Amino acid sequence: MADTLDGTVALVTGASSGIGEATAIELARRGAKVAIAARRQDRLTDLAARIDEAGGEALVLETDVTVEAEARAAVASAVEHFGRLDTVVANAGVMLLGPVVDAPAEEWERMIDLNLKGLLHTTHAALPHLLAAADGGPRRVADLVLVSSVAGRVARNGNGVYSLTKHGVGAFGESLRQEVTKRHVRVALVEPGAVATELTDHLRDEVREASMSRFADMERMEAEDIADAIGYIVTRPRRVAVNELLIRPTEQEG
Repeated sequence: MADTLDGTVALVTGASSGIGEATAIELARRGAKVAIAARRQDRLTDLAARIDEAGGEALVLETDVTVEAEARAAVASAVEHFGRLDTVVANAGVMLLGPVVDAPAEEWERMIDLNLKGLLHTTHAALPHLLAAADGGPRRVADLVLVSSVAGRVARNGNGVYSLTKHGVGAFGESLRQEVTKRHVRVALVEPGAVATELTDHLRDEVREASMSRFADMERMEAEDIADAIGYIVTRPRRVAVNELLIRPTEQEG
């Protein structure tokens, strides 16, 4: 059946909360064994217990993907433990909004390190295994899902460097898609709008207040909404590739 991931293995980065956590649960529900990677081991341990209790199987990987060696080790551990790797959801990211003028430069570095370098480290380490999975296995196709943002399409006042990183994710993903698609590795770009997650918790107080006021009268999406979309993407028949998915709250205008 197209909607099952039985016999496959998935790796989800940024799995300790929000979209990553919800996606790990969704992929396990669909039959995948799931390697969950993030820096907060206590949260990963709790998530793994919930997945196991629901009849799934999860592997905890305490990982900082901004460190290339750790990203490579996480991929290697997932393959060593489960024997293969069919799906990767590169979800780890941080959103630090605010004006460019007088911005703390360390915020820019954090976004570049995680949103771009972390994604690149994960992808580079995983690609040989995804290509191998696409050559055989239960589905004869593999998936790389890059979690971006509506900010990867639209640059706004106050999100300059965040948009820079997310536009970069889109450009990288499209180039890679063209490179590997005939080998049946599907590359999907997911661009969420406003989602009720911890992402805004990292903002400076004055920036958070302005950001939250923009969405004060809007029903934001839940992490499970994005996880459901990712579950749809990676369970399409081998002949179908969902290359890009922009998903926003009904009430979000831009």
